[in-house]
Amino acid sequence: MRTHLHTARSSARPALALTCAGLLGALAAAGHAQPSAPAATPAPSPSATSIAPEVARRDIRVPRLPNKDYEVGAFVGTYATQNFGAAAVAGLRLGYHITEDFFVQAALGRSRVSDEAFRQVLPGGVFAEQKENLSYANLSLGWNALPGEAFIGAGRARATTMYALAGVGTTHFAGQRRQTFNLGFGARMLFSDWVAAQVDLRDHVFSLDLLGKRQSTHNLEATLGFAFYF
Repeated sequence: MRTHLHTARSSARPALALTCAGLLGALAAAGHAQPSAPAATPAPSPSATSIAPEVARRDIRVPRLPNKDYEVGAFVGTYATQNFGAAAVAGLRLGYHITEDFFVQAALGRSRVSDEAFRQVLPGGVFAEQKENLSYANLSLGWNALPGEAFIGAGRARATTMYALAGVGTTHFAGQRRQTFNLGFGARMLFSDWVAAQVDLRDHVFSLDLLGKRQSTHNLEATLGFAFYF
């Protein structure tokens, strides 16, 4: 009995091994038979999806804004004639702004000069009359050196500029007409794009020989004026 059982077990082992081998082979074949993952499709290039713009062009008319380069103004102040004291002066100015930095300006001024101080020590004084007319005309080149802003109150600002100028002209005084050089500086404040207030300080240099000796004189002028632009 034991002999038959041992024989049966011995014969069953090869069959079991063959069965296991067959199952493993079938599983391996099934794994190789699975479909592979689909290849990734390349993304389209940006040029392939770009759209050409179709914008209708319009004719634009550029507005013609006034330049307001011309300036006309008036001024009043004091004119201190060397040796004869200070007197009131008034006049007109006409200018043209070449660029934002440079401008030219013509000025006409008139004052009445007195020799009262000399009449106290000299009989008859220096002039034929106690007062003589002094008038001048000049042409100057100006430079806007320091443009900026000035505040009026807490929330209101106005455009300002400091400028320097120099020029040449003539002065008619006490029957003499003399070539005159003028130089000075000033400040301008714009209240709008067409009106401004300005303060000027200038030195008019010309020669005189009223006191028996010809000498170069420095005559200081301080004025306050308004300018209008168009």
